[in-house]
Amino acid sequence: MQNQFARTALLFGAEAMEKLRGSRVAVFGVGGVGGYTAEALGRSGIGTLDLIDNDTVSLTNLNRQIIALHSTLGQYKVDVAAARLRDINPEIQVHAHRCFFLPETAGQFDFSQYDYVVDAIDTVKGKIEIIMRAKEAGVPVISSMGAGNKLDPSALRVTDLYKTKVCPLARVMRYEMRKRGVKSLKVVYSEELPVETDPQLTAALVAEEGGIRRSIPGSNAFVPSAAGLLIAGEVIRELAAK
Repeated sequence: MQNQFARTALLFGAEAMEKLRGSRVAVFGVGGVGGYTAEALGRSGIGTLDLIDNDTVSLTNLNRQIIALHSTLGQYKVDVAAARLRDINPEIQVHAHRCFFLPETAGQFDFSQYDYVVDAIDTVKGKIEIIMRAKEAGVPVISSMGAGNKLDPSALRVTDLYKTKVCPLARVMRYEMRKRGVKSLKVVYSEELPVETDPQLTAALVAEEGGIRRSIPGSNAFVPSAAGLLIAGEVIRELAAK
């Protein structure tokens, strides 16, 4: 019988689709990368998603985030993403967590309940905590490295963290993971050298946002989205093959 996943089932088969429907995936960070990951997972038949993010949709998200519309400005990203996913698949279970994930809030999550974990957040402390918690629980995890200040989606790669190059965030994460004895970590990263942004426009944007950050990376509609879709593809293929 035809259903909304019929085209996906042609590629993976009925048994794999049942595996996906019975899987639970956590997506930490529902922004430029994680928003596309979450939607692709939902459209691929994942049965349960946990979305973790404390941010709300802002005007500057409109250029790249799939959940960002003028009609969603000011709303929590996890709430917007959850509503979209339920509209795509009314049978999906979505747990929306309005939470800024850091070591201090990590105790709110039982990683052993997940079949896969996606790290799509920006803070190094948070990324380390997600990865270590997933590793301790024996749950596969994939981590997004820096997608800001990049223009070439074809430069994105899926590889082990210790095989990365060029990416400044990956360099920091290699150091931190080596210190903690982590032998391997699947990541999506870009081999493109960061693009230099306009200093005057950057300073103006920093000032508009209250000067909280010293610098703000440039971004676009096609690199973070491509990274998010690459992550989703890895998750789906691995879970379908279990």
